[in-house]
Amino acid sequence: MKYHSLLALAFAAHGSVFAADPPPEPGTWSTAAELGAITTSGNTVGTSVTGKIDARQELEDWSNEYILSGFFKEDETRIDGEKEVVRSAERFEASAKAAYKVLGTDKKLYVVGSHVNDKFGVFKRYSSLSVGHGKRYTQGKDKTLDVELGPGYFSGVRPTGESENGMTIRGAAALRWRLSPSALFSQSVVMERGTSNLHSVAETALSTKINGTMQMKAAFSARNDTNVPEDKRNTDTQTSLTLVYSF
Repeated sequence: MKYHSLLALAFAAHGSVFAADPPPEPGTWSTAAELGAITTSGNTVGTSVTGKIDARQELEDWSNEYILSGFFKEDETRIDGEKEVVRSAERFEASAKAAYKVLGTDKKLYVVGSHVNDKFGVFKRYSSLSVGHGKRYTQGKDKTLDVELGPGYFSGVRPTGESENGMTIRGAAALRWRLSPSALFSQSVVMERGTSNLHSVAETALSTKINGTMQMKAAFSARNDTNVPEDKRNTDTQTSLTLVYSF
């Protein structure tokens, strides 16, 4: 799966995402923690858990964001007549971004770094660092579109132990659309183009408020690499239903 057209549309839109929420006051923190879990028993026994913490700090001249997320899945199976618990997914990710406000809150210069440990992924470890320029486009009171573009550097380790690194071009777009006072649609795409691989992560989500601090979030995410070993697929997808607590 490739996201060229999706990112191109985001860059061409030049006017979408969400001003319904008032801009945060300088010196404030806003944090959202989400958790989802599925446990099965009987003929099929297994457990899967996904979680994420997204913390944002607003200062007079800076906007900072810190994200931690994780996902794992275990299934009980029989090997040679014996019950064994087999882990089929295990991924942990951390990222941090600092954005300097150039003109108000609409134009920013940013630096962002991320690291992923994915036991069953195309890259066992994947780290990247990027700098660039970001801009927010606003349409009405219910839509905003944040766009970022800049150079970067990545370092990755394949499951075979082979290392790869090099320069990249990073592009990102995040759409937020307030459908109603209690419902929010969001779409985000991040793409890093290197010399031999295009790495991309996309998420589509719909969140609905339960009360003042709790939300229910349904999301579909996809991670794609164009250059993969023969025993790996290009795209990993995840569909989730989580509870989100904001504070």
